[in-house]
Amino acid sequence: MVEPVIACPHCHKEIKLTESLAAPLVEATRREYEAKLAEKDSEVTRRESALRDQERELTDAKERIDEQIQEGVRRERQTIAAEEAKKARLLVWDELAGKSQEVSELEEILKLKDNKLLTAKFPIDIIEPVPKGEFGGDLIQRVLGSSGQQCGTILWESKRTRNWSDAWISKLRNDQRAARADFGVFVTRTLPKGVDSFELIDGIWVVQYRFAIPIATALRQSLIEIAGVRQANEGQYTKMGMVYQYLTGPRFRDHVQSIVEKFTEMEEDLSRERKTMTRLWAKREEQIRRVISSTAGMYGDLQGIAGKGLNEIEGLEIAMLPAEVTQD
Repeated sequence: MVEPVIACPHCHKEIKLTESLAAPLVEATRREYEAKLAEKDSEVTRRESALRDQERELTDAKERIDEQIQEGVRRERQTIAAEEAKKARLLVWDELAGKSQEVSELEEILKLKDNKLLTAKFPIDIIEPVPKGEFGGDLIQRVLGSSGQQCGTILWESKRTRNWSDAWISKLRNDQRAARADFGVFVTRTLPKGVDSFELIDGIWVVQYRFAIPIATALRQSLIEIAGVRQANEGQYTKMGMVYQYLTGPRFRDHVQSIVEKFTEMEEDLSRERKTMTRLWAKREEQIRRVISSTAGMYGDLQGIAGKGLNEIEGLEIAMLPAEVTQD
C-alpha cells in the first residue's frame, strides 16, 4: 500500500503521511465535516419545523375561514328564515283577517235572515238587533198583543259552531237579566249532550233551528196570556197583591238567583283564600321553628366548646330544652 504524501508549499519537499502524522488531520477534517453535517441537520430541522408551523397556521386559517363561512351561511339562513316567517305570518294574519271579516259579514247576514224570519212570522211584534255594547244576545223580540200593548220580551241568540260550550248558557242568562227579558232562547246547530230537539236548561231555552219558530210561538202566546190576566186583574190588586205578584214573578226569581250565584262565588273564593292562608301560616311556622332549632343547636355546640366562658343568650336556653328532651 502506497502511503500518501504531501508537498511543502515553500520548499516543495514531499513528506510521507504516516498514520501518526495523518491522524490529527483526519480527525480535524472528520470533526469539521461532522460539524457541517450537524449544522445542515439543524438547518433542515428548523426548516421542517418552520414548514410544520406554516402548515398548522394554514390549517388553522382554513378552519377559521370555514367557520366564518359556515357562520355567515347560518346567519344568512336565519335572516332568510326570519324574513320568510315574517312574510308567512303577515300572509296568515291577512288571511285570518279576511276570514274573520267574512265570518262577521256572514253572521250579520244570518242575523238579518233570522230577523226577517221572525218578522215575517210575527209581523206585529217589534224585532230588532241588539245594539252593540248594550247587552249580549243577537235579537230582542218585544211581543205585542192584538191591541198593541206590550206583553213581554224574548232575547234571542244563535250559534252555528260545530262544538257546544256550557258557558253560553250562563252568559245568555246574564244577558237576559241585563235586558230585563222574560225569556232567553239559544238557537244552535249543535245541541248539548242528551238534548234531541229542545230543552229548558237553567232557565234558558236551547233549541235547534227547525224548532225556533214553534218555541217562539209558544213563548209568545204565554206572554200574551199572562199579560191578559195581569190586565184583567189590574184594578183588583192591592199593594200586598202587587208585592206577591212581584215575589212570584220571573224578575224576582232572577234577582234572587243572581244574588245566590254571586254569594256562592264569594263563598268559594273565601274558602280558597282560607285554605291558601292556612298553608302559608303552617309553612312559616315550620320555617321559624327550624331557624330557632338550628340557632339553638349552634349555640349548644359553641357552649360545649367554650364552656362557661360563653355568655348566655336569653331565649336560646328555653329553645334548647325541647331538643334535649327529644334526644332523651
